[in-house]
Amino acid sequence: MNETLLQGVVSHTAYVLSFLGIIIAMFLIAYAVEKAAKKRNGDTERILTTRKIAVIGVFSAIAFVLHYFDFPLPFAPGFYKMDFSEIPVLICGYAMGPVAGVMTEFIKILLKLAFKGTSTAFVGDLANFVVGCSLVLPATVIYSFYKSKKGAIVACVTGTLAITVFGTVFNAVYLLPAFAVLYGMPMDALIAAGTAVNPGITGLTSFVILAVAPFNLLKGTVVSLVTMAVYKSLSPLMKEGIPKKQLKNSTVSGKL
Repeated sequence: MNETLLQGVVSHTAYVLSFLGIIIAMFLIAYAVEKAAKKRNGDTERILTTRKIAVIGVFSAIAFVLHYFDFPLPFAPGFYKMDFSEIPVLICGYAMGPVAGVMTEFIKILLKLAFKGTSTAFVGDLANFVVGCSLVLPATVIYSFYKSKKGAIVACVTGTLAITVFGTVFNAVYLLPAFAVLYGMPMDALIAAGTAVNPGITGLTSFVILAVAPFNLLKGTVVSLVTMAVYKSLSPLMKEGIPKKQLKNSTVSGKL
């Protein structure tokens, strides 16, 4: 743990503790829903097995690498950077369940903190986890109950809408004010950064509608489309070693 991380822990303890509560809540929700889905589908496999943990580790590493390749978009200020690290997270969640999806997202953030540290005293990193889960958790929850192509489409659409709405509200209510406090700048300065790329941005509401909402909508759409395109070919490799009877019971064979 580097000096930046230590300073972040000391100066933002309350923030970190509140988000740890959110992280725990995400895992509990994922566990409860996945357990219910397994019972409904007659799936007797444990939620976490050695094989699943190994797959989670691999996809977390892929997500971490993709997290490095971020880039700005022309309609949003430069401090909003797009990356597609949720693609392996969503794929893993579809194949292994909501708990695996949340865990992959969490390990991705831990790897980022371990190798790159934090430049936002954990604010941006933990927000990345929560916003990412707003896409992954609804999508994997729906797909865990309805493992079909139609179910996957509904799951992706729901997840995309969820990240768009939640990400927009979360930025307006919490994240942007938190960054204003963290960097000691007035909210007007953040709004001005939005106005510089889009003259239509004149206040907080127009900022999140014209910059944040399209940002999250684009991310959710691309992540969903890529997942739909590659999941069917990757799924058999990820499930290799599961007995055929168990595959049938878990309703994963012959699906998307």
